[in-house]
Order: sequence, then structure tokens, then C-alpha cells
Amino acid sequence: MKNEFSRQDGALFLKLARQSIVSELQGKKSDLLFLKKQLSDTMKQKNRGTFVTLHKKGALRGCIGNIEPVKTISQGIIDNAKHAAFNDGRFSPLSSDELSATLIEVSILTQPIEIEYSDEMELISKLRPGIDGVTIKKGYQNATFLPQVWKQLPEPKQFLSNLCMKAGLASVEWKLGDLEVSVYQVQLFEEKE
Repeated sequence: MKNEFSRQDGALFLKLARQSIVSELQGKKSDLLFLKKQLSDTMKQKNRGTFVTLHKKGALRGCIGNIEPVKTISQGIIDNAKHAAFNDGRFSPLSSDELSATLIEVSILTQPIEIEYSDEMELISKLRPGIDGVTIKKGYQNATFLPQVWKQLPEPKQFLSNLCMKAGLASVEWKLGDLEVSVYQVQLFEEKE
């Protein structure tokens, strides 16, 4: 994937995500408004999906995003940061005390591309571990794993089985050939300890 955004852009995305959480915790919007004034026109486009992931002491603490570009890049980061901190149903809302021990990742997604496959081996052969994020869909059930998830689930069969379970499907559903499968890549920006 071509890196569309610079490190400086990424640093601004991370500040935007962190400040949106701080603003929510403290009820102050002025610092967030100041950051929004620094955004380039590219950051204000509605052409990319975004995810914000929170980690506390190396463990997942929240992850929310949009695969499709339903908002501008900057607004997606602002909203997804707040939702990851306070509305991820897997976790209690983030407290002020936790924020200093929490690291933020911002993922800017490419447009998903559906892949055609006829059997499980062909599906596996079309996935690029560590590069592709994967979305599956069957009826109303769907789920995605960002490319970063390959670090925890490096084997494609295990990756796909866990993705099916995340979608509420049987772990073997990916072997049956009737899922819609799409792949995308991300440009990742992350805070360091």
C-alpha cells in the first residue's frame, strides 16, 4: 500500500484521537477544535475507512472503526477514538486514571476488495498474512480483523476460524465457500511507550 500520509500526519491523527478521548473525559472541546484547524484537505476527505485501537499494558482495551468511508478521515478518527474508549461493549468505559497507561493506534484503510475463491485452499492462497485485513460476511453476520491481528493469529486457518467466531458463525464456516470475503490494507500509526 502506498503511504498516503506522512509521519507528521500520523502524529496529528494520534493527537486527534487522544484529544477526543481527553475532551470527552474532561468536557473541554477547545484543544480538539485547535487540532481540527491543523487538518489538511486530504484529512478532511471522505474516502477512507478508519479504526482506532487502544492498548493498555500490551492488551487490547478497545477497538472501533468503519471499514467503509462513512465519515471524513478526521471525523472517523475522532468518533472511533471516543467509541473505542467508552462504547466498546467488550470493556468498561475508559477512566481518566487509565488513559495515561493507554497507547493508541490509528489505522487508515484502503477500499476493501472482494476476493473470489472456490475452496478453502484457494482462499488461504489469496490472503497475505500481516498485510491484509480481512472482512467476512454471510447474511447479516459479518466481522473484520485488521492486519495487526495476524501477530496474534499467524496461521491462516486459525485466523479465519477466529474471524468466523467473531461474526457469530461456526468456526468452520470459512471452509464451506459461501462467505463474502474482502481484503484491505492499512497505513498504521501508533503511539510508542
